[in-house]
Amino acid sequence: MKKTKIITLVIVLLIALFAILIGYTLIQRNRAAASSGDASATPSSGAAPNAQGGQGGGPRGGGGGVRNAAVVQVTTVISGTIENSVVINGDVLARNQVSIFPTMSGKLVEARITIGDRVGRGDIVAMVDPSRPGEVYSFSPVVSTIAGTVLQAPYSIGDTISTQSALFVVGDLSGLWLETFVPERFVSAVRLGLRAQVWLESIPGETFFAEVSEVSPVLEPASRTLRIRLRFIDGQGRAVTDPRIKAGMFATLSLVTMTRTDVPVIPRSSVINTYGSWIVFTIDEKNIARRHELELGIESEELFEVLSGISLGDKVVVQGQNFLTDGDPVRIVE
Repeated sequence: MKKTKIITLVIVLLIALFAILIGYTLIQRNRAAASSGDASATPSSGAAPNAQGGQGGGPRGGGGGVRNAAVVQVTTVISGTIENSVVINGDVLARNQVSIFPTMSGKLVEARITIGDRVGRGDIVAMVDPSRPGEVYSFSPVVSTIAGTVLQAPYSIGDTISTQSALFVVGDLSGLWLETFVPERFVSAVRLGLRAQVWLESIPGETFFAEVSEVSPVLEPASRTLRIRLRFIDGQGRAVTDPRIKAGMFATLSLVTMTRTDVPVIPRSSVINTYGSWIVFTIDEKNIARRHELELGIESEELFEVLSGISLGDKVVVQGQNFLTDGDPVRIVE
């Protein structure tokens, strides 16, 4: 009896599975028939194929479709002035800064000046006792060799000093200059009168001007740099003083090493470096992109000088050129 029930259950399951398979087959046949009917429909009269078997339209693009124009921004190649510069750090120094040394060794017993005091040339600024155990000598005066302001006074009364001890550093604060060291690769461009822009950390947001007034004849052997000094000037090149500028301030200088005037210039953003070649795209009168390989001259932070490859008046792509190829149609936007 139990065996009969099992056989009956198996038969029922097989019948159900067979019914499911028949239903699935009928559904697939209906779908195939519907697809066949759509494919046999007659095309509209306005969509006749062309000689190549594609639809009618422009000559460009896959399947005969018109290629979409790329959106770009352009600028015109103009004649301008370009400056090449090097950015270096420097220090503000007092002119004629001199160290004052004693003429005899001994003990510092009197200091008549301190930092910030004014002294005149020939003034006695300190007294040194050269006495030794068992011997008594008169005090030896220390005399300032220049007039100016005391900038440093590193020794205190009671200190033992020698003739190599700089008791004071005196400088002329009526005129300040900048001292900096130029890397060796830029040395050939350094000359007297070379201009620079100057920024001071203590006076943010303001630009000062300076020009080279002193050039060392030799490079520093340890750093391979050239020491130069610059004076502060105004926009017309006249020497100026500013009470806000103090000796000892830290400065950043942009030293102009080369200037070209009335040369073709283009924005740096327009140029593409491809495998060592400099490339730009121009736009012709039919709004078609044209690829050009350039020879460039000097550069600034914003511009390139163009030596060859394009001409004055050409429209150069400054935005959107990274996705262009030669011959692409474009749409120019402002």
